[in-house]
Order: sequence, then structure tokens, then C-alpha cells
Amino acid sequence: MEREPTRVMVAVNESTIKGKPHPSISSKRAFEWTLEKMVRSNASDFKILLLHVHVVDEDGFDEVDSIYASPDDFKDMRESNKSKGLHLLEFFVNKCHEFGVSCEAWIKKGDPKDVICQEVSRVRPDLLVLGSRGLGRFQKVFVGTVSGFCVKHAECPVLTIKRNADETPSDLADD
Repeated sequence: MEREPTRVMVAVNESTIKGKPHPSISSKRAFEWTLEKMVRSNASDFKILLLHVHVVDEDGFDEVDSIYASPDDFKDMRESNKSKGLHLLEFFVNKCHEFGVSCEAWIKKGDPKDVICQEVSRVRPDLLVLGSRGLGRFQKVFVGTVSGFCVKHAECPVLTIKRNADETPSDLADD
């Protein structure tokens, strides 16, 4: 009788550091830790579920520093935002295939802490893995943490992985 693979959801996001269109330090670290420490050489025993939550600003624009003069300009902007999320997931899916572990990946829109918990309820993974920036108490009050919320509210065990000390940017809120 063949066992079902352990389904591990890894929430991933883009870097907040300007000019760096790649995975955040924390989510990349959580993903790599999952492969190195959990999956290891047992790739057939696991399935990685990659979730990226695209955060839409209140006004619907991420960073507007241009003039938009036609409907096509807005369409291009929407496509660009979609493309960012796809490139992010493509990075992680490629890594899964290199490692030999099966995976699924998808994008949702909304507040990451709420969407992650909703997706955990919908998909029912065995474990949720999240990166953590390692913010102090003072910073948590102002910035808040997705991982802290998910630890309290997700309907499955949650593992948070801190980024390495040597990967910490000068502004701890950056990732």
C-alpha cells in the first residue's frame, strides 16, 4: 500500500529591497531549509505546496511613478504585476524539480496573513513553513508579522524559519 506524500505548504514572497526582483531572504531561507532538513533524499515522500500572496495596495497601485495616459498603460501594469508573481513561483518550482520533489504553486491576492490561513483551511497541508525576519518586540508592534498571525490561526502545525544572521539587511524590516 502506497503512502500519501507529506504535504508541506511554503508561503513565499518577493524581496522588499528595492531593485531586487527575487525571492525574499526569509522565504528563500524557509524553502531551502525545508528541502535540506526535511525532504533531504526522501523526495518521493513529500509534496511542496508553494503559495505566493500578491499584496495589492489600497489604491490598487504598487508603485506609481509614471503617467498613465491610455487603457493599455494600465493593462501593461496589471500584466507586469502578474508576471512578477509568476517569476517568483517559477524560481521555486525550478528548485523543486532540481531537487526531485513534486510541487504545486499558485498565486492569491490579499492580505498575506489572512490568505495564507484561508489557503491552509482549503488545501489542508500537513505542515505550513514560513520565513521569519526575526523582528524585535518594538518592530513587531509597528510592522506586525505574518508568521506570528499564522502560528496562532492556521489550522495545521506551523514552522517558522529565521533568516541567517549574515543575511540580515541593515534595516531589519527589509527582506
